[in-house]
Amino acid sequence: MRAPYGLEMIENCITCPHREDRLFCDLPSAAVNHLAAITSASCYPKGATLFVEGQAARGVFILCSGRVKLSTSAGDGKTLILRISDSGEVLGLPATITGKPYELTAEVIEPTQVNFISREKFLNFLRENGEAALRVAQQLSETYHSAVAEMRSINLSHSAAEKLARCLLDMCADQDGKTGEIRFKLTLTHEEIAQMIGASRETVTRLFTDFKKKQLLHIAGSTLTIRSKAGLESLLEANRVLNV
Repeated sequence: MRAPYGLEMIENCITCPHREDRLFCDLPSAAVNHLAAITSASCYPKGATLFVEGQAARGVFILCSGRVKLSTSAGDGKTLILRISDSGEVLGLPATITGKPYELTAEVIEPTQVNFISREKFLNFLRENGEAALRVAQQLSETYHSAVAEMRSINLSHSAAEKLARCLLDMCADQDGKTGEIRFKLTLTHEEIAQMIGASRETVTRLFTDFKKKQLLHIAGSTLTIRSKAGLESLLEANRVLNV
């Protein structure tokens, strides 16, 4: 069914075309039916907020399509974007399990469909479905390891140039570079990228200009083309040499 914002609406978990790829969708039929019965689907436009850091956990948000940025704010008002979530992820999971407030803010960055499950119904679902509970434990473990890896990356990066290079390489990690160039849609602003790497917007703008002069990348509208993946990787390699 066609939904608002041009989305192709996935009406329930049973008919989801991505069942084999998602955290819960390929569970046994009885569990999927249970999940469908307690799930409510909604569509959100770019800029909408799913939940806010410090808000009491209401439940989990299953990202069916679209992308969401997860961020945290410091006391001085500065914002750090931890990561960009893609389709299939379950947002608000740690807070929903522990009963503590959401630790991050989740903001939609493109038209998105989200399935919501209230905390009480979700916990009951896990109590009755051991396989789903195991997958949640695995998801929480992966989130922990990703957070540790991200902190290590930030702490070992000596320059904003290396941080930006690493950020861009992560963005295109799943892209096919057989043609020698990698193209992808850059939906983040310079300000948002700055919030991801802990730099100023001015620094990010200057680095993009520098990378373009060095023929490392090209930007046309919202399309970013990495012309030299090896050139970006060399910035990371240089840092490894410095740390030996």
